Order: sequence, then C-alpha cells, then structure tokens
Amino acid sequence: MTSTGSVTASWLRPIPPGAAPSLVRAGHLGHTGRRLGDLVQGRPPGVTGSQWSTAGRASLDLVVCAADTGLPRFAVRFTAPAPDGSAARRSERLTDAVCVAVGLPLVRVESPTLGGAEQVRRFVEYVLDARAYADGTDPDGGDTVGFRDIIGRLPDGRRGPVNDLGALARVEAVEAYVAGRIADPIVRGLHVRWTDGPAEGWAWAEVRPGRCLLERVRLTSRGFSCGVDPGRLAEDLAAVALGERLRDLDGAAPSLLDRDELLRRVRALAARRDSFDGGFAFDHLCAD
Repeated sequence: MTSTGSVTASWLRPIPPGAAPSLVRAGHLGHTGRRLGDLVQGRPPGVTGSQWSTAGRASLDLVVCAADTGLPRFAVRFTAPAPDGSAARRSERLTDAVCVAVGLPLVRVESPTLGGAEQVRRFVEYVLDARAYADGTDPDGGDTVGFRDIIGRLPDGRRGPVNDLGALARVEAVEAYVAGRIADPIVRGLHVRWTDGPAEGWAWAEVRPGRCLLERVRLTSRGFSCGVDPGRLAEDLAAVALGERLRDLDGAAPSLLDRDELLRRVRALAARRDSFDGGFAFDHLCAD
C-alpha cells in the first residue's frame, strides 16, 4: 500500500467544485497556479506571523485533490537548486514546516533543468499511476513486480522497464550516438537517499570523448509515497533532465565535465556512504 500522509481537514481548504482542473486522473484532480496560503484556513499553531507570511506565498506547481471532496491530497513543486543558507533555502524550510503542520505532503523536485508545465504534469500522472498500481497489488499475496519494474515494449521496440521515466532519454541517447552527435550511447546513473533528507539521482552521458554531461536531481517527498523508491525516481528524473539537455548540445557544451572530474565527484559521494539510508550501491562506478 502507499501513503500520501494524513490530510488535516480542519486546516486544509477544499478547492471549489467550479474550478477547472488541469489534470484528471485516477480519482484525482490537479490544479495549477495555487499558493500554499490558498489551501490553508488560517495560520496553523506553532507558525509565527512572519513564517506564515513567507510560506503562504509559496507557489505550488500542481495541487492534487480528491475528486469527490476537493480536499488537497498532496502538492508538487519544482525548484532550482539553492545553496545552503540562502533566502530561497530558508523559504523552502518554512514551506516544509507549514505543510507538515497542516498535513499536506509536499513533493519537491530540485533540478536546474526540469520544471516546465508539461514535465510537471507528466510527473504527477506518473506518481498517480504508480500509487494506483501499488494500491491494487498485494506483495503478501504474490504480487512481486513493482510498478517501476514492469517489462514491456519500449519506444525503440526493445523490451524493458516501460515505467522508467528516463526511457525516452535513453532511446534519444542511442539515436544521438548513431547520428554521430555524442561519443557514447549509454546513459549511466546512480542514486542515494540522504538520512532524514532528500533522495538524490545523477544521470550522465559521454558527449565528447572524455567529456560528460551530468544532471542531478534531488527529490523530497516527506509524508508521500507512490510505491516507487524515491532514489530510483530521482535517478529517472535526472535521466529525463539529461534527455532535455541532449536535444541542445550546443547549449550544453559549456557544462561538460572532464571524465576524471566526474569520477572524482562519484568517489566523493561514495565516501559519504555513512550519510545515506541503505549505503552506497554504486562502487562499480568508482573504478577507473
């Protein structure tokens, strides 16, 4: 089973029935253009006026509500990475605190590349489908194949995991290699889960000999689960972001990393394995 956290009806305000949704899927309605303050009936306890003023203005890319009641079930927010100690990072912490106080799970995707309306919509459709699948399966009854591991026909005709969000990017990398646009057709990646923190996914491809394009995504999903491991989901999102960058290789050129520098970064991440839930499962990527 999955969870979207407990919705505190006394604090969350239903979205009126007359509001036209931008998404209808699996018994849920999705609404864009909402601020956190629009969803909450007053300042929750334990939140100061200054904190509420900041968090209440936080823009949410998509608010997903139960179709029958209009009550928010979770919200999604795509943001650019912000340095620790910055005003943006402080605002995110305040937003998290208010969401916890009112029982609204907030799924945050941090990426310098992702965040377009279509990308947000596809992501929400994916997690709703994954949750519906998980709710309809029973591992104790022999249902052992997770949503992310379902095998079927991929966009290039091969068989593989059809619910890999990065599948199209992997196909595009092969096509770019065949066309002579990149040096290696393989999209590589890794993921970790920081203890009491976000999941982080990396994806990269060798675009020029010895020069790689790297995308990193952080996924925070407190109080929310869709049945797909957050680390794998973050890595798949990083592959999606990489696919976006591969479509504009001229624009990506200044961001290319030397392969040795990428290896150094992977090893530096591996050295922090004690900070991860589940350790570091990608030591094979640390070899020369």
